[in-house]
Amino acid sequence: MIKQLLFIALGGGIGSVLRYLAQIAAIRWINRDFPAGTFAVNLTGCFLIGLFYAWASKGSLQSVEWRLFLITGICGGYTTFSSFSYENVMLLRQGHYLLFAFYAGSSVVLGLLGTIAGMAVGK
Repeated sequence: MIKQLLFIALGGGIGSVLRYLAQIAAIRWINRDFPAGTFAVNLTGCFLIGLFYAWASKGSLQSVEWRLFLITGICGGYTTFSSFSYENVMLLRQGHYLLFAFYAGSSVVLGLLGTIAGMAVGK
C-alpha cells in the first residue's frame, strides 16, 4: 500500500507542476477574461485519461503502480474541477454570461470528446 501511495504522490506532484506550466502558457496566448489555462488543462487531461485507460485495457499498462502513477497521480494532479467551478462563478459574477455559457458548455462537451479521442488513439 505504501508503494502505491508513493506512485500516486509522485504522479500528483508532476501533474500539478505540469498544470501550472500549461496554465501560464495558455494565459500568454489567450484573452485574460477567458479562463484559458484551466480550459486547456482540463481538455488535454481528458484526452490523456482516455489514452491511459485505453492502454490499461489493452494490457499495455499491466502494472497497478503505472496505472496509479499516470491516471490517479498525473491526471489527478493535472486537471482541476475546483478551479473550473470557481472560474465559472467568477464569470457569472462579472456579468460575462456568454463566456460562462461557452466555457461551461464547451468544457463538458469537448472534455467528453477528448476522453473518447484518447481512448480511440490508445486502441
